[in-house]
Order: sequence, then C-alpha cells, then structure tokens
Amino acid sequence: MNDWIKNLFPDDAKRTRAWEEMGEIEETLTLFRPTGLLELKLIADSGFLYFPPRLPDQPIFYPVLNFEYAEEIARDWNAAKTGVGFVTRFEVRSKAALEYEIQIVGSEHRHLELWIPAEQQAEFEQSFVGKIEVVAHYTTALFAREIDAVTHLPLEWML
Repeated sequence: MNDWIKNLFPDDAKRTRAWEEMGEIEETLTLFRPTGLLELKLIADSGFLYFPPRLPDQPIFYPVLNFEYAEEIARDWNAAKTGVGFVTRFEVRSKAALEYEIQIVGSEHRHLELWIPAEQQAEFEQSFVGKIEVVAHYTTALFAREIDAVTHLPLEWML
C-alpha cells in the first residue's frame, strides 16, 4: 500500500464515532446529501419527499452530518465531474438516525456519514420530518444552464 494512503488511513484509525461524542441530541437531526442534477431531478419528482433508490452497484445510502462535507463533495466531485453539484438538507427523527453508527471516512471531525443499507433506505425516509431542501449549488464551465440563486434549482424547472 502507498505510504500516503497509510498516512491518511492508518490501520489503527478510528472508523466510527459514538453518538455521545456529538453532544446533545435533539428530537430531530439535520442531515445533508450532496447530489448531481439527475438525482436532484428525481428528488424534485418525488415532491422533495424522498431520495431515489440506490442503484444495484450502490449498496448504501449515505447522508452526511455537516454542510461543509456535503459542500466539499458537491463542489469538488459532482460539479468537477459533471459541471453542477447540489447540497440538500433534511430533518430526520433522531431515533431513526441513532440506529446507525457514524462512519468516519476521512477527517474525524469533518468527514462523517451514516451508512444506511440500500434495502433500509425507504424505511429510513419514513422518519423524515418535512421536505428535502436544496441549500446550495456549485457550477463549472461545463454547465451552461442557469440556476436560481434563491431556490438553487435550474431555472427551467421553475417555469
């Protein structure tokens, strides 16, 4: 294994975080999910109530625990690859989220995810409180369409 990978992910690295380490837990938790345009369209088609089911090669649904990490993925991965990336935010009943361990996938203070098995996604979504919101977008020169600055949705979706 490369030395830089070993440095980033040492064998003795902590891979999960206890919920108790996160501070006081309220009745609901705010989670985030970075998306691309196609996934966002499917979310919009659901009335902003659900995320699309995982594809066969996607065994987990992974919301993230903070805006900064979702922003990093939307900006540096989604937008860099396809020209546009979005950050969604949603509330979930804490009881449902606490069923899953917090996964540390990089920096133990920033790169935090919940790994919900794909077959449990629909049940997890029944614990959402309110609608999924689009809270940010990032574009590159690869994306030629206009995005509304307030809703963060493509303008043609708003007609």
